[in-house]
Amino acid sequence: MRKLVYILFFTVFAVQAQTPMNSTEAMTLKSKVKALATTTKTISSDFVQYKHLDFLDNDIETSGKLAFKAPDLVKWEYVAPFKYSVLFKDETLFINDEGNKSNVDIGSNKMFKQLNKLIISSVKGDMFDEAEFSIEYFHKDKNSLVYFMPKDKKFAKYIQAFHITFNSKGDVIEVKMLEPSQDYTKIVFSNKVLNQTLDNAIFTN
Repeated sequence: MRKLVYILFFTVFAVQAQTPMNSTEAMTLKSKVKALATTTKTISSDFVQYKHLDFLDNDIETSGKLAFKAPDLVKWEYVAPFKYSVLFKDETLFINDEGNKSNVDIGSNKMFKQLNKLIISSVKGDMFDEAEFSIEYFHKDKNSLVYFMPKDKKFAKYIQAFHITFNSKGDVIEVKMLEPSQDYTKIVFSNKVLNQTLDNAIFTN
Protein backbone atom coordinates (compact mmCIF):
# COMPACT_ATOMS: atom_id res chain seq x y z
CA MET A 1 0.00 0.00 0.00
CA ARG A 2 2.82 2.41 0.90
CA LYS A 3 4.50 1.71 -2.43
CA LEU A 4 1.22 2.33 -4.29
CA VAL A 5 0.70 5.65 -2.48
CA TYR A 6 4.27 6.68 -3.39
CA ILE A 7 3.71 5.84 -7.07
CA LEU A 8 0.44 7.77 -7.16
CA PHE A 9 2.04 10.75 -5.43
CA PHE A 10 4.97 10.72 -7.86
CA THR A 11 2.60 10.52 -10.84
CA VAL A 12 0.52 13.46 -9.60
CA PHE A 13 3.68 15.47 -8.92
CA ALA A 14 5.04 14.72 -12.38
CA VAL A 15 1.82 15.85 -14.01
CA GLN A 16 1.76 19.04 -11.97
CA ALA A 17 5.37 19.78 -12.87
CA GLN A 18 4.44 20.10 -16.56
CA THR A 19 1.47 22.32 -17.38
CA PRO A 20 0.36 23.85 -20.71
CA MET A 21 1.06 27.51 -21.46
CA ASN A 22 -1.65 29.89 -22.58
CA SER A 23 -1.27 31.67 -25.92
CA THR A 24 0.19 34.85 -24.38
CA GLU A 25 2.83 32.90 -22.47
CA ALA A 26 3.70 30.91 -25.58
CA MET A 27 4.14 34.06 -27.68
CA THR A 28 6.31 35.64 -24.98
CA LEU A 29 8.57 32.59 -24.87
CA LYS A 30 8.76 32.41 -28.66
CA SER A 31 9.78 36.07 -28.91
CA LYS A 32 12.40 35.68 -26.17
CA VAL A 33 13.96 32.60 -27.78
CA LYS A 34 14.00 34.09 -31.29
CA ALA A 35 15.59 37.33 -30.01
CA LEU A 36 18.36 35.37 -28.29
CA ALA A 37 18.88 33.11 -31.30
CA THR A 38 19.22 36.12 -33.59
CA THR A 39 22.08 37.53 -31.53
CA THR A 40 23.83 34.18 -30.99
CA LYS A 41 26.88 33.94 -33.22
CA THR A 42 28.81 31.25 -31.34
CA ILE A 43 28.06 28.60 -28.72
CA SER A 44 30.46 26.50 -26.69
CA SER A 45 29.14 24.01 -24.18
CA ASP A 46 29.75 20.77 -22.35
CA PHE A 47 27.08 18.15 -22.79
CA VAL A 48 25.99 14.73 -21.61
CA GLN A 49 24.10 12.56 -24.08
CA TYR A 50 21.74 9.78 -23.05
CA LYS A 51 20.70 7.22 -25.64
CA HIS A 52 17.62 5.32 -24.51
CA LEU A 53 16.93 1.99 -26.19
CA ASP A 54 13.94 0.00 -25.06
CA PHE A 55 15.80 -3.32 -24.98
CA LEU A 56 18.54 -2.02 -22.65
CA ASP A 57 18.13 -1.70 -18.88
CA ASN A 58 20.27 1.44 -18.72
CA ASP A 59 20.71 4.38 -21.05
CA ILE A 60 23.98 4.68 -22.98
CA GLU A 61 25.74 7.74 -21.56
CA THR A 62 28.41 9.74 -23.36
CA SER A 63 29.84 13.20 -22.76
CA GLY A 64 31.69 15.81 -24.71
CA LYS A 65 31.82 19.37 -26.01
CA LEU A 66 29.72 21.28 -28.52
CA ALA A 67 31.00 24.13 -30.68
CA PHE A 68 28.75 26.20 -32.95
CA LYS A 69 29.66 29.13 -35.19
CA ALA A 70 27.13 30.98 -37.32
CA PRO A 71 25.80 30.41 -39.80
CA ASP A 72 26.19 26.62 -40.01
CA LEU A 73 29.35 25.22 -38.39
CA VAL A 74 28.57 22.58 -35.75
CA LYS A 75 31.00 20.21 -34.07
CA TRP A 76 30.07 17.51 -31.55
CA GLU A 77 33.22 16.19 -29.89
CA TYR A 78 32.70 13.16 -27.67
CA VAL A 79 35.42 12.64 -25.06
CA ALA A 80 34.08 9.87 -22.80
CA PRO A 81 33.85 6.92 -22.72
CA PHE A 82 35.42 7.13 -26.21
CA LYS A 83 36.80 9.83 -28.51
CA TYR A 84 34.65 10.58 -31.51
CA SER A 85 33.75 13.77 -33.35
CA VAL A 86 31.13 14.80 -35.88
CA LEU A 87 31.54 18.05 -37.80
CA PHE A 88 28.92 19.63 -40.09
CA LYS A 89 30.77 21.94 -42.48
CA ASP A 90 30.28 23.11 -46.08
CA GLU A 91 27.44 20.62 -46.71
CA THR A 92 29.74 17.80 -45.63
CA LEU A 93 29.59 15.58 -42.54
CA PHE A 94 33.11 14.88 -41.29
CA ILE A 95 33.57 11.96 -38.90
CA ASN A 96 36.66 11.23 -36.80
CA ASP A 97 36.43 7.91 -34.98
CA GLU A 98 39.57 7.85 -32.82
CA GLY A 99 41.72 8.84 -35.79
CA ASN A 100 39.78 6.95 -38.46
CA LYS A 101 38.42 9.74 -40.64
CA SER A 102 35.61 9.69 -43.17
CA ASN A 103 33.12 12.12 -44.65
CA VAL A 104 29.65 12.14 -46.16
CA ASP A 105 28.38 14.62 -48.75
CA ILE A 106 25.06 15.86 -47.39
CA GLY A 107 24.59 18.55 -50.02
CA SER A 108 22.78 16.21 -52.41
CA ASN A 109 20.84 14.40 -49.70
CA LYS A 110 17.63 16.24 -48.78
CA MET A 111 17.15 14.26 -45.56
CA PHE A 112 20.69 14.95 -44.29
CA LYS A 113 20.38 18.64 -45.19
CA GLN A 114 17.11 18.87 -43.28
CA LEU A 115 18.62 17.07 -40.31
CA ASN A 116 21.63 19.42 -40.29
CA LYS A 117 19.30 22.44 -40.41
CA LEU A 118 17.23 21.05 -37.55
CA ILE A 119 20.32 20.29 -35.45
CA ILE A 120 21.48 23.89 -35.82
CA SER A 121 17.98 25.18 -35.08
CA SER A 122 17.60 22.93 -32.03
CA VAL A 123 20.94 24.02 -30.57
CA LYS A 124 19.84 27.66 -30.88
CA GLY A 125 16.24 26.81 -30.00
CA ASP A 126 14.78 28.61 -33.00
CA MET A 127 12.49 25.97 -34.49
CA PHE A 128 9.26 27.97 -34.37
CA ASP A 129 8.17 27.29 -37.93
CA GLU A 130 4.51 26.31 -37.90
CA ALA A 131 4.72 25.29 -41.56
CA GLU A 132 7.19 22.55 -40.58
CA PHE A 133 6.07 21.67 -37.05
CA SER A 134 3.05 21.22 -34.86
CA ILE A 135 4.10 23.04 -31.68
CA GLU A 136 2.99 22.65 -28.06
CA TYR A 137 4.16 24.80 -25.12
CA PHE A 138 4.50 23.83 -21.46
CA HIS A 139 5.77 25.10 -18.14
CA LYS A 140 8.19 22.61 -16.59
CA ASP A 141 9.19 23.56 -13.06
CA LYS A 142 11.03 26.90 -13.49
CA ASN A 143 11.78 26.24 -17.16
CA SER A 144 9.82 26.05 -20.40
CA LEU A 145 9.32 22.94 -22.52
CA VAL A 146 8.29 22.99 -26.17
CA TYR A 147 7.31 20.02 -28.33
CA PHE A 148 8.09 20.29 -32.05
CA MET A 149 6.41 17.53 -34.11
CA PRO A 150 7.54 17.41 -37.79
CA LYS A 151 4.73 17.67 -40.34
CA ASP A 152 6.88 16.12 -43.07
CA LYS A 153 5.75 12.47 -43.05
CA LYS A 154 9.04 11.22 -44.50
CA PHE A 155 11.08 12.94 -41.81
CA ALA A 156 8.61 11.89 -39.11
CA LYS A 157 9.55 8.28 -39.88
CA TYR A 158 12.90 9.03 -38.23
CA ILE A 159 12.12 11.73 -35.66
CA GLN A 160 8.67 11.82 -34.09
CA ALA A 161 9.34 14.95 -32.05
CA PHE A 162 11.91 17.33 -30.65
CA HIS A 163 11.37 18.20 -26.99
CA ILE A 164 13.40 21.33 -26.17
CA THR A 165 13.76 22.74 -22.66
CA PHE A 166 14.56 26.44 -22.22
CA ASN A 167 15.73 28.27 -19.11
CA SER A 168 14.28 31.60 -17.96
CA LYS A 169 16.58 33.48 -20.39
CA GLY A 170 15.22 31.55 -23.37
CA ASP A 171 18.43 29.54 -23.79
CA VAL A 172 18.38 25.83 -24.65
CA ILE A 173 19.41 23.60 -21.75
CA GLU A 174 18.13 20.24 -23.04
CA VAL A 175 17.22 18.68 -26.37
CA LYS A 176 15.38 15.36 -26.63
CA MET A 177 14.87 13.68 -30.01
CA LEU A 178 12.10 11.12 -29.82
CA GLU A 179 11.89 8.33 -32.40
CA PRO A 180 8.62 6.65 -33.50
CA SER A 181 9.74 3.52 -31.62
CA GLN A 182 9.82 5.66 -28.41
CA ASP A 183 13.59 5.26 -28.21
CA TYR A 184 15.20 8.66 -27.80
CA THR A 185 18.39 10.67 -27.59
CA LYS A 186 18.57 13.29 -24.84
CA ILE A 187 21.31 15.92 -24.68
CA VAL A 188 21.78 18.01 -21.53
CA PHE A 189 23.95 21.12 -21.80
CA SER A 190 26.13 22.66 -19.07
CA ASN A 191 28.78 25.39 -18.77
CA LYS A 192 27.29 27.02 -21.85
CA VAL A 193 28.88 30.20 -23.19
CA LEU A 194 27.39 32.39 -25.94
CA ASN A 195 29.21 34.72 -28.34
CA GLN A 196 32.72 33.90 -27.20
CA THR A 197 35.31 34.08 -29.99
CA LEU A 198 35.92 30.60 -31.39
CA ASP A 199 39.02 29.89 -33.45
CA ASN A 200 38.36 28.39 -36.88
CA ALA A 201 40.86 25.67 -35.95
CA ILE A 202 38.20 24.20 -33.67
CA PHE A 203 36.18 23.32 -36.76
CA THR A 204 38.75 21.02 -38.31
CA ASN A 205 38.49 17.28 -38.44
